[in-house]
Amino acid sequence: MAGPVPELEDRARTCATRLCEADRVLLASHIDADGLTSAAIAAQALERAGIPFETVFEKQLDEEAIAAIAGTAYETVLFTDFGSGQLDSIGEHEDAGEFTPVIADHHQPADRDTEFHLNPLLFGINGASELSGAGASYVLARALADVSDTDPEPSVAADGGAATASGAANARADNRDLAALAVVGAVGDMQAAGGELHGANEGIVEEGVAAGVLETGKDLALYGKQTRPLPKLLEYATDVHIPGISNDENGALRFLDGLDLELKRDGEWRRWAGLTNDEKQTVASALVRRAVSSGVPATKIDGLVSTAYVLSEEPVGTELRDASEFSTLLNATARYERADVGLGVCLGDRDGALERARQLLREHRRNLSNGIDLVTRAGATQEEHVQWFHASDEIRETIVGIVAGMAMGNDGISRSKPIIAFAEKNDEEVKVSARGTHSLVRQGLDLSTVMSDASQAVGGDGGGHDVAAGATVPNGSEEAFVEHADDIVGEQLS
Repeated sequence: MAGPVPELEDRARTCATRLCEADRVLLASHIDADGLTSAAIAAQALERAGIPFETVFEKQLDEEAIAAIAGTAYETVLFTDFGSGQLDSIGEHEDAGEFTPVIADHHQPADRDTEFHLNPLLFGINGASELSGAGASYVLARALADVSDTDPEPSVAADGGAATASGAANARADNRDLAALAVVGAVGDMQAAGGELHGANEGIVEEGVAAGVLETGKDLALYGKQTRPLPKLLEYATDVHIPGISNDENGALRFLDGLDLELKRDGEWRRWAGLTNDEKQTVASALVRRAVSSGVPATKIDGLVSTAYVLSEEPVGTELRDASEFSTLLNATARYERADVGLGVCLGDRDGALERARQLLREHRRNLSNGIDLVTRAGATQEEHVQWFHASDEIRETIVGIVAGMAMGNDGISRSKPIIAFAEKNDEEVKVSARGTHSLVRQGLDLSTVMSDASQAVGGDGGGHDVAAGATVPNGSEEAFVEHADDIVGEQLS
């Protein structure tokens, strides 16, 4: 196999061979966009290899969840998008002979290892920026196709429909068609730093393009190019703030009205995805001119353009065609504990699952907006090195981290310090979410270490990535947690 990530090829084959030896497999995965795409990739790869499996999702892979997995009758458990950080607990059950773990993850490993452990960090590849959980699952899926004795029926497409070309059939036979989901997972895991995917992710993108399931190219770096009417696309474009357009409904309308373009059809505003290349160039050039005349710094203006990742087999004008919008849809299902819906969408359910996902996304956006307003009004408590707020039960613990990250830069909330957010989880525990910036990471910030060490100091547990991480701590330990976190961040940034 000429795999997409050569450094992982041997380990991927070892893990795949072990899965092929199993009578059946329990597939356990995380529930965010990266976890859902990881599970979908693994599920399709297992099915094509003829390996019976069952799928379960966990919001957090704690000792209780691992014990429940160990209590099943499955002798082989495949963990995707988590497991590395919980190897100490998983290892105890492995040592007791309760199951054999196979792990495809990208998070920081705990202080022990296991034989069937596929993680880019073990091979010098950055798991926070160069390969996601879905990417690790994709590497495993490619190896599984290679070592499996099963020959998938080439005339059937991944969604159950008929394949339309030999290229598509071949891509399905060696699982390269799953590259599109791996890219959605990476984008959802915020790995498109600077507007494009890097490192090992690039090899997966190349395979997706070659397989005909992905298209890439430079485009406006605005969220909603497939689904938002043009005025809303510009009004909500706040990553690069353009005075008189961003957060200004009337200003966005005036800007568009001043362009010599057909911007409405049949009384409806057109969407970016429906514009011709010349029309897109007209809008983009006018945006740049407005930004320049408004004094937006050149470095910010450069951020108006990024690499777009388009799922070429999905319909134009739907959120499934754009990797960023697809990942947001999946995150909405995860945050409201409907991982089954997100998995259904990934596996090709374009009826019930997709409509339910869209309903959840609408609810998600309302809750995010309300949460950001709440945090902005209340502000954050400023410590020497960190800032924090406690949402209590006013923001769901499943979205408080997203709210914290989106609120950074608003009035009273700095982008020069990481932000820590607390929300009630249950009567005994509090969820902690932390968000930083890539600039702070370049200065030495590692929130995975912060969350792990500070939570353990107060009797909790945590981990994650350098720019975004989380923890669970006992109720009442919040102030002590902040003190520890503040000290650790101070040391990292000194």
